[in-house]
Amino acid sequence: MSKHESERKEIHDRVLNAANVDALADAYAEWAPRYDADLVQEMGYRAYVTASELLAAHETDLEARILDAGCGTGLVGAYLADPATGGYTRIDGLDYSPDMLAQARSKGVYADLLQGDLTGTLGIPSDRYDAVISVGTFTLGHVGPAALEELVRITRPGGHICFTVRSEAWERHDYQAVTDRLEQQGAWQVVEDMEAIYIEQEGSTCRICLCRVGKP
Repeated sequence: MSKHESERKEIHDRVLNAANVDALADAYAEWAPRYDADLVQEMGYRAYVTASELLAAHETDLEARILDAGCGTGLVGAYLADPATGGYTRIDGLDYSPDMLAQARSKGVYADLLQGDLTGTLGIPSDRYDAVISVGTFTLGHVGPAALEELVRITRPGGHICFTVRSEAWERHDYQAVTDRLEQQGAWQVVEDMEAIYIEQEGSTCRICLCRVGKP
């Protein structure tokens, strides 16, 4: 293993095993400048493409107001904004890490970028967005399933929420119980639920869900 590969593995492990939000923020501050190259080019990160394509298949209005929740460096936003792969024109991004938001800002695809913590209540009005997409945020050492209710709150009735959950986190934190409960309560309808490649190099998978909001 080369020095770079060793460093990349070390910081990836720190992200997945962060003990608190401050430790997570410190890891992302260090990783932000080389995040895209490490994760996409070298590790074969695929989930952001699959999830973006799934949202695009259901949200056909290119002027829909979309929130990229946990936007990181802006991979999802750039994919959705690119006319070749999406063409959406009203995308906002939200992330806890100022360093990741700085990388997202440099891509020039977001109408607005917000710093916020998905483990609490966001400073976003209810029913604000036509669609919310969250890729790579519901995973180990990050945000838990309770945050799904906040995504429902900020999405208008009839809007869509598309999110990925690393398979290990799905099982460990019982996401199935939460998604089922929200459906039983009438908060949303699960339209798509699939397993997909998460990161090719590590052989990891994720669940990708597409839900239509319908508040009780």
